[in-house]
Amino acid sequence: MRLRVRGLGLPDEADIDLWIVDGHISTEPVAGADTAFGSSGFQGWIVPGLVDAHCHVGLGDHGEIPLDEAVAQAEAERDVGALLLRDCGSPTDTRSLDDRDDLPRIIRAGKHLARPRRYSPGFARELEDESQLPAAVAEEARRGDGWIKLVGDWIDREVGDLAPLWSDDVLKAAIDAAHAHGARVTAHVFSNDAMPGLIKAGIDCIEHGTGLTDDTIDLMVEHGTVLVPTLINILENFPGIAEAAKRYPTYAAHMRDLHAHGLSRIGAAREAGVPIYAGSDAGSLIAHGRITDEVEALKGVGMSAGEALGAACWDARRWLGRPGLEHGAPADLLCYSQDPRLGPAVLSRPDLVILRGNAFRPKC
Repeated sequence: MRLRVRGLGLPDEADIDLWIVDGHISTEPVAGADTAFGSSGFQGWIVPGLVDAHCHVGLGDHGEIPLDEAVAQAEAERDVGALLLRDCGSPTDTRSLDDRDDLPRIIRAGKHLARPRRYSPGFARELEDESQLPAAVAEEARRGDGWIKLVGDWIDREVGDLAPLWSDDVLKAAIDAAHAHGARVTAHVFSNDAMPGLIKAGIDCIEHGTGLTDDTIDLMVEHGTVLVPTLINILENFPGIAEAAKRYPTYAAHMRDLHAHGLSRIGAAREAGVPIYAGSDAGSLIAHGRITDEVEALKGVGMSAGEALGAACWDARRWLGRPGLEHGAPADLLCYSQDPRLGPAVLSRPDLVILRGNAFRPKC
């Protein structure tokens, strides 16, 4: 298939003219290409495929799911333009999806690593002894695509509140092991208590980060730690988590506080210079295909429309080491007749999706 697309490229709004052949982008003319989008009398917008930097293809309410359900999750992402997914932990082996030309590309982190009864049942690989963490990290690094996912904090029923899962020295050994195997490490963290140990140990990314303080924000800046806040999960689900935790009133109150103040703390992190990228946390409580809602939510922590889109597009791709619209890049891009910075009503409905060089008209 040989295609041609023309329009305004973002973020610089420059005129671009791209040819697509053998699944890749060419900035040089290709003979015999059919114009799939744009013409001399039409000015549309073209962007690289969106990135959902925190989702869980292959995860359901109780953990592992059948592969056909995982395929449906990936299709939901594709139809709103999310063509690159950082899968932050899944109990289902989804590698066969890589052979599908009609599904997004997935960067996997293997299984979550947690302690017994210290995460959602069925979600994680549970280690009886924390000393097993460095070896488990090395194993998951071999199974993943350059990322490891730790559970940094969760409710400790003996304490009655959120508490760290790992000691600082074990975290340092584990993160060093991941880096030695060429993998980066991220962690689920709601409260502040687990963050200093994770950041000082050299973790690459924090997920959620609702308990940030001025001190841990400074630590993130000092160590170059990235934040993926999953704002729609915080806004929509923290109140329900608190309501369901009546047996643990301290924990419930803590979750309400994180819901009330989390966005302002994340905004303070952005103001301080912490890099922030968009992730929906789709897979259980959040439905797949909502990355555009996360882009809109990022405006609530101080991002402009262009910055918020970049956090789920060109900037996120650069962070993950994946190309955008340059010559020779894989042809994963979106075409819009309206400016995609106008909001989710436009962003979630691309006129044309080109994935692995194949053109799709979205179902939504």
